[in-house]
Amino acid sequence: MSLYLTALLLVAASGIPGLFLRKRGGEVAAVLLSLGAVLGLAAAARVLLGAAPSQVQLPPSPLGHPGLLVLDPVAAWFLAPVLFLSACGAVYGIGYWGDGHPGARGLRLAYGGLAAAMALLATAAQALVFLLAWEGMAVLACLLVLTEDRDPETRRAGWTFLVTTHLGTLALFAAFALLPAARFAALPAGFAASGRGTAFFLLCLLGFGVKAGVMPFHFWLPPAHAAAPSHVSALMSGVMIKMGILGLVRVIAWTPDPPLWWGALLAGLGVVSGILGVAFALGQHDLKRLLAYHSIENIGIILMGLGLGLLGRSLGHPVLAVLGFGAALFHVWNHAAFKGLLFLAAGSAVHAAGTRALDRLGGLARRMPWTAAAFLMGAWAICGLPPLNGFVSEWLLYLGSFRALELSRWPWSVALLSALALIGALALACFAKAFGIVFLGEPRSAAAVAVHEAPGSMRWPMGLLVLACATLGLAPGLVAPALDRTVGALGVSAAPLATLARFSTLSFLGLGLVLLALLLLLWLRPKRTVEVSTWDCGYAEPTARMQYTASSFAAAPVAGFRWALLPVEHRPRLRGLFPAPARYESHVADPVLDRAAAPGLRLTARGLALLRVVQGGQLPVYLLYVLLTLMFLLLWMVL
Repeated sequence: MSLYLTALLLVAASGIPGLFLRKRGGEVAAVLLSLGAVLGLAAAARVLLGAAPSQVQLPPSPLGHPGLLVLDPVAAWFLAPVLFLSACGAVYGIGYWGDGHPGARGLRLAYGGLAAAMALLATAAQALVFLLAWEGMAVLACLLVLTEDRDPETRRAGWTFLVTTHLGTLALFAAFALLPAARFAALPAGFAASGRGTAFFLLCLLGFGVKAGVMPFHFWLPPAHAAAPSHVSALMSGVMIKMGILGLVRVIAWTPDPPLWWGALLAGLGVVSGILGVAFALGQHDLKRLLAYHSIENIGIILMGLGLGLLGRSLGHPVLAVLGFGAALFHVWNHAAFKGLLFLAAGSAVHAAGTRALDRLGGLARRMPWTAAAFLMGAWAICGLPPLNGFVSEWLLYLGSFRALELSRWPWSVALLSALALIGALALACFAKAFGIVFLGEPRSAAAVAVHEAPGSMRWPMGLLVLACATLGLAPGLVAPALDRTVGALGVSAAPLATLARFSTLSFLGLGLVLLALLLLLWLRPKRTVEVSTWDCGYAEPTARMQYTASSFAAAPVAGFRWALLPVEHRPRLRGLFPAPARYESHVADPVLDRAAAPGLRLTARGLALLRVVQGGQLPVYLLYVLLTLMFLLLWMVL
């Protein structure tokens, strides 16, 4: 436990020296945070590889309950991606947000604090410690989102995030108040099926679901991840939203007899989040918002795995439970790797071009080949294609769903299989759009012409994440013992995930097919090149305006989901034989934030403004209010 505590202190203090340094503050912060990450990863690896869980008791709080930190397999599993991705982001930040940027010192301080809060949250085993770490994570993340607070959209994103996350925190306060004890421990038998247990689970689902970005509690996520600096977006999307998954995993581990409807509800929310998350991503014109909606999609996949595992436990099918929980937990690592990689690669493109708009980019692969290759690897992994890591966890979920179909032909297993297939197809279409429009073709604006490759401090973290995606995909058997140990902590009597070792064969087979396809392309390519004029359909020379835009590329799938996306189109009216130049625009608004929450809050604010007349500022009027209140209370007590 001493290794973990030392790591926690180093990570938390990594931004402090930079407050007093005029230069090299980013380098010092990156070194301290990386050193803390190495120590913390060593502590987590010991537990995951078989060492006994360790704990430390903190001094008693003013409320009389001593705090407790426990480094068990579940804590170690979630601690590993937190430390690894935060270290990659700290190194990336040296080139992305150097000392010359305004607010660089505060950003590094809050970044280290956020990483430390999440590391503390993973090991918290007492309600007060958990809530303090949860609140610290929320406040520090809000400060990081507001880094560029001069932008009105950034301020709106920060305010939305702060309000939403505190609503989730209130739900957790109420949920923990229903626990039999302040310390986290196994719940008594029968508690889950009681009314109190039902209220506890629903409150936890609300509180943790808001943080995880589960639909319909997702609306804070796209604007916050788009507004934050890209290495902060990678940390928030890669691991911070997984703290909501950590909370749900803890609830599952505490419950010895989960009701059947718990698993069905989680699986249903996963299906909705997965399908609509990728559908909304298809309609985006902002590169970082597109990636943010894919985080909702992957949270949906994780929830589908947790739901399948819970259903397996409730129905007495340990194989289903192992496959479901194994898929969900392994996808926690996989998503952290490829989503962190995608946000860092997108950040390099945004840093070079100065814009996140898809229709102002294009042709970046010629000028930024390393960044383009990193983004392509992340896109390959997130689409669940072999031989990278996204394929392994999704295939585990496929195996569990097929196993459920084989056992009893339940309708929900068909729904899981259909949802997974649809999510994979839509994700492939979305990243074909993203990579093609950003990195292929011709530049669509002057900003895309003047780009340059990212510096080494930004490329090295991307390279480490590419290596992580390849290792977890080609050799998933390396993590099988750790995954077995973590799944066993969720109440599964036997957790034999030896099937992971066989995935290496499938992954290498997929790699061989990719290499064979490349060799065939090289062999079939003409040996002698003859230059001829291009058939131009009557155009003298093609221009960037003739390329697909973000809207036109995704027009068909967006039209298919029109019932959910409700796209807004601004069509020009063309009149006369020679009409004036016109523009066509379309965008997909978030249905919860833009169509429900924001209008509702504005209406509430206008209604409350009418009550200002009672604040006249005259003392006799206020005394009258006090008198009326006392009379009302006396009447209420008498009657």
